[in-house]
Amino acid sequence: MSSLRILTLPGWQGSGPGHWQSLWERSYGYQRVEQHDWQRPLRGDWIARLDEVLLQSPVPAVLVAHSLGCIQVAAWAAHSRHTARVKAAFLVAPGDAEQESLRGPLHSWSPIALQTLPFQSLLLHADNDPYCSTERARYFAQNWGAQYLGYGAYGHINAESGLGDWPQGQALLQGLIASTPTH
Repeated sequence: MSSLRILTLPGWQGSGPGHWQSLWERSYGYQRVEQHDWQRPLRGDWIARLDEVLLQSPVPAVLVAHSLGCIQVAAWAAHSRHTARVKAAFLVAPGDAEQESLRGPLHSWSPIALQTLPFQSLLLHADNDPYCSTERARYFAQNWGAQYLGYGAYGHINAESGLGDWPQGQALLQGLIASTPTH
């Protein structure tokens, strides 16, 4: 795994200390892509920040995104000239920024980018996620060219889901990495 670096992309408001992304950062040394403003996320700022972090090292990256971080991956891939630096994306519980309740605070994220991602990706979604319907999650996966995996009744697949350090998620991530072409 030394030939890849793992970057975590939290969603709106970041991932707290009990979130699986934070636990993975501490356990495995994954690097969080820090944003200048977690409370008022602006798409252009978040895209620029991801480019900035990717350009800091020539080592290819795997993106581990949660919620708005998934939407960030799609928006970034639609605009960046540096997509070859990413080998795969693990997309967990995409937040539907076009959902009526989220349109105000996430106004800069609409429309959601819907092009095929230029790297392998896996999208996980729980059937009772309050921030994205199963229909929309499947729609995102189809448009992004991501493999879709229904993940039961775990809500937004976050700290409140009771997953702890989420060993099953880590196994899924490692499976994605193992199946990713190295060239």
